[in-house]
Amino acid sequence: MIFNLFAKAASSSNDGEISFDELKQAVESQSCAIVDVREPNEYAGGHIPGALSLPLSRFSPAQLPEGKPLVLVCLSGARSARALKQALEAGATEVRHYSGGMKGWRANGGAVAT
Repeated sequence: MIFNLFAKAASSSNDGEISFDELKQAVESQSCAIVDVREPNEYAGGHIPGALSLPLSRFSPAQLPEGKPLVLVCLSGARSARALKQALEAGATEVRHYSGGMKGWRANGGAVAT
């Protein structure tokens, strides 16, 4: 399902974004890797369960996990959009970002791990 979502997203004009509902489904089915690009102190304050911390301040697309589609997350979408741009420029194809960030995730009732 998430692979179809990524194919749909790649062919649309949504700038690589996925919706809350799509992200929630992907998290619940563990069908993608979540990469949190906030700083370590922000990540420690609460993150999407299972998310890997790769802060944008020292982000390298070479560090991104392989084997599953990726979703990048930050606080409000700006840093994840920058990380997405870097990943795409480095040749990543199955990568998107959640523009609502952790603010949107929490506001919509998404699960948070600490």
